[in-house]
This record gives sequence, C-alpha cells and structure tokens, in this order.
Amino acid sequence: MNAQPSPAQDPAAPASGAVLTISALAGRTGVSTAVLRAWESRYGFPQPKRLASGHRRYDERDATLVTEVLRRRDAGVRLEVAIAEVAGNAAPAAPSVFATLRRRHPQLQTQALKKSTLLALSRAMEDECCARAERPLLYGAFQHARFFGHSLPRWIELARTARQATVLADFDEPAFARPPGLRMVHLPASAPLRREWVVVCDAPDYPAALAAWEIPGQVGVPDRDRLFEALWTLEPRPVRDAARTCAAVADALDGSGPSSCWPDDTDLPPGASDELRNATTLFTRLLAYVDK
Repeated sequence: MNAQPSPAQDPAAPASGAVLTISALAGRTGVSTAVLRAWESRYGFPQPKRLASGHRRYDERDATLVTEVLRRRDAGVRLEVAIAEVAGNAAPAAPSVFATLRRRHPQLQTQALKKSTLLALSRAMEDECCARAERPLLYGAFQHARFFGHSLPRWIELARTARQATVLADFDEPAFARPPGLRMVHLPASAPLRREWVVVCDAPDYPAALAAWEIPGQVGVPDRDRLFEALWTLEPRPVRDAARTCAAVADALDGSGPSSCWPDDTDLPPGASDELRNATTLFTRLLAYVDK
C-alpha cells in the first residue's frame, strides 16, 4: 500500500495553501475524521477547500482553529458556542481595523487627532511596545506607500526581533523591494484599509493597537494638520482582534499564500485591570490637550 504524501508535498493541494487532508487534520488536532465531518455538516466548521475530485483540504489555520475550539470546550464552553466564537473571530467579515474595534469594543474612546499627534503616538508605540515586546506579531497599515517609505528603516529594524512583521499599503511593484523578514502586502484601491492608519503590536507582554481613519472633506488642509478619528488600546483582547483583522486581510491579498503566524488565543493574557483602563483614559485626555 502506497504511503499518503505528507501535507507539505501534497501534489493535489490547491493554490490557496490548503495542504492538509482530513486525516492529517485529525492527526494534528486529535479530533477524529468522523467528528470533523459531523462538525462541518452541523456547524459549517471547519470549512475545507475542495479539490476538483471533491476531496477536502485544510490549511494550518484550520488546525489552529480546531485546537482553539477544543481549548474553549475543555474550559467549560459549550461546543456550539465555542465553534461560533472561533469561527466568527476567524472570518474576515470586517476588513477595517477601526470598524472592528468600534463594533466589538464600544468601550474604547475615540478622539479627533491631527496627523502630527498621530505620528508621535505611532512612533511611541513602535519604540516602546514593538521594540521591547518578546517576539511580537507586528502589523502596520499605511494610506500610501510613500508614507511607509519614511518608516521603512524603522520597520526593517522592528522585523528583526518580531515573530512576523506585516505592512499593508498601496505597494506598486517594483517601486518597493521586499526586505528579508518583512511581509509587504499590496492593498487594492477598494480596500477599506487604504484610508486607515494602523499600528498593532500583538504580544503577551506588550500588547498595543492604534487605529484611525481620515475624516473626509479636508481639501487644502496642511498635511501635518489633517484630522483623523482615532482610538488606541493596551487591552489584550482588542489588540488581538485588531491583529486578527490585519492577518485576515493580509492572507486574503497576499499572492504568496497565507501566513504561518496566525494570532490565536493560546497565549492571550488576562483582561485589562482597572488601573490600566484609568491610565488609558488619562492619557487619552492628555493627548487631546497636546493635540491643541
């Protein structure tokens, strides 16, 4: 009997990067093939890619999501609830980081900030959180590639110690060379992130996220005085949701295939303390005064 090809060598794998057979997924997660088929039939999860032959194929993220369902179930969450939560978090239904944070975390305060203040806040996050965090997942979204050009040396340095660093902008080949270790993903004109300003550092020890979108109708306003509606947070759960949104957009648009680094819940630290929320509120008010 011929041995089944390993997932990495599966010649029938679709171009999407889905290379795991259902047997391989079962072996990876400890969930039997019968149970995986039952979950798919009853809950629509996990969602396989289908070959022309009809055979199922899964990717590494599917294995991560199934493992996350098991973790939540073992923690006392009902199976159907665990699947709904994990499947909902995995779906890139809202490719806007700002909109995702507003919808899922309405407690986060928004404020209008000038570009000069937003730039200072971004640099502070990059220097403090991104540079000191242990093996973070880093994401940055820029309205235009030329804006990222000014930050390219900083992001090359940040990528050196990151688990993965991903930048999204309107990159136009071959205007930007791809430095080793830095994932650069082109945003098409229709992408909501083309109008957003995003910095995310997803790490257990230094979580931080900033998301802003430019307020329309600012023709003739000096560049440093352009206004953005912004929010920022140091709370682990909102930061993880921001990271997942960036990762989903990047995976959907990156022609080289999905990333092997996906922000799951296995290392999510406890929620923010009252002290952290109070300090965040104080700093938000301070930003408002400085911005004037």
